[in-house]
Amino acid sequence: MAKILYVEDDPGVISLKKEILEQAGYSVTVCVSVDDAISELDKADYDAVVTDWRLGESRGRAIVEAAKSRSSMPVVVVSGYVGEAFQAAEPLADIYLEKPVDSRELLQILQTLLEVRTGRGRQSLP
Repeated sequence: MAKILYVEDDPGVISLKKEILEQAGYSVTVCVSVDDAISELDKADYDAVVTDWRLGESRGRAIVEAAKSRSSMPVVVVSGYVGEAFQAAEPLADIYLEKPVDSRELLQILQTLLEVRTGRGRQSLP
């Protein structure tokens, strides 16, 4: 079971996305702030991070940097401010999705990113 760190400050979005990810078979830890997310990344290993970009007065850039500095885990930014996130983040997240994101699309993207990371992605024919 892949472990996902989900970072979001909107309570309505948190409960819905957490339930969807768990029903898809992921173990989900939720954080509501940048500081909580970085602390969680220090405490445990995760297979992927899904984060909002604007988290109160903070930005998701710190989460992208923290995740990418610890491992090759995929990072997905889901935000209403994708343009801002894409221009500001270095290192870059693996993918940027505009809110509201379709849950099926998010699940497919996570599955693909995790398969690529573990080397279980589909091989193309020569």
